[in-house]
Amino acid sequence: MPLVFSVWNALLNNFVVEKAQFSGAEIGMLQSLREVPGFLAFTAVFLLLVLKEQTLALIALAIMCIGVAATGWLPFELGLYCTTVLMSIGFHYFETINQSLTLQWLDKDKAAHFMGKQLAVKSFASLLAYGSIWILMEWYEVSYTIVYMLAGGVGLIIVCLLWASFDTFSHGTTQHKHMFLRKRYWLYYALVFFSGARRQIFMVFASFMMVEKFGYSVGDISLLFIINYVFNLLFAPKIGKWISRIGERRALTIEYLGLLIVFISYALVDDSRIAAGLYIVDHLFFAMAIAVKTYFQKIADHKDFASTAGVSFTINHIAAVVIPALLGIVWLGSPSLVFYIGAGFAFCSLCLALNIPNTPCLGNEVVKNPLFWANQIQVNKNL
Repeated sequence: MPLVFSVWNALLNNFVVEKAQFSGAEIGMLQSLREVPGFLAFTAVFLLLVLKEQTLALIALAIMCIGVAATGWLPFELGLYCTTVLMSIGFHYFETINQSLTLQWLDKDKAAHFMGKQLAVKSFASLLAYGSIWILMEWYEVSYTIVYMLAGGVGLIIVCLLWASFDTFSHGTTQHKHMFLRKRYWLYYALVFFSGARRQIFMVFASFMMVEKFGYSVGDISLLFIINYVFNLLFAPKIGKWISRIGERRALTIEYLGLLIVFISYALVDDSRIAAGLYIVDHLFFAMAIAVKTYFQKIADHKDFASTAGVSFTINHIAAVVIPALLGIVWLGSPSLVFYIGAGFAFCSLCLALNIPNTPCLGNEVVKNPLFWANQIQVNKNL
């Protein structure tokens, strides 16, 4: 997935500006359309009535590859909207199944470390993609169309190899095949909602700022992504182990405090090098989002993983469908205001994270003592 998606993502802003003359409004609409399949990710549960999760994951990967391969052939507004939606259907269905199977197959005490290693593997694939873009487009001046075709074609070949090479694995506990919302998961749902809102600021507008405000080329953007993924490759497994050691509550508190500072800094930055540094720090903080998934794994019934994975992706994309289009309009009048709004989302996430118990588990999902925060402050003073 990251090998193919990273090519689409790295080229997107330059491609739409150079070939389709997009402004902030069009890029916002495109990103909103990209998130519609994520909003509909709950429908994956219904497909599981007729398909095994592993099979659906491979079909979704193939659809994503086809969407990426077709992108370069349709360099106009409607064409880009269509290929983006096709690519996004495959991407979001795969990510829904990926999360479900990861939580099902891993022991709770090993999940955070494994997810960190999983991020490192994804980062290696992304590094390969960005390095290839940099060489092909900076050294050999290969066209966007060829690069998109190469990425999608290689991806399809790999999917076929995966289909032929791997057996169907046992899933363990039989999963629920219907939709539901559980009251005791409310904090997880809220964390996922604000995570989706913040992610759009990073993915859409922080990247777009690099091209529009600071004039970064495709090569510059690719090198910036390479740095990001080198950090993930080196530190993501360590971050996973660190989350296991200090707990989800503390890890998420640190992440959201950091993101609050980063978003305010985005609004004020005028130096391209400082902006690049903020972008790298921002990306590193997002690796700590592992803690949201491991928090849910600890409080959830095993039978709920598949259905809740679809529901959580839908909740994550409620804001994602609306925010890019709305903030794309805000961007035309005040780019800084977009990042101040992002800081507001980070503050809301911080308040929610403080409701996570130090030892979350089934039956201990949320801090129940209303004086807990005050007590914690007093304990820290005494220490």
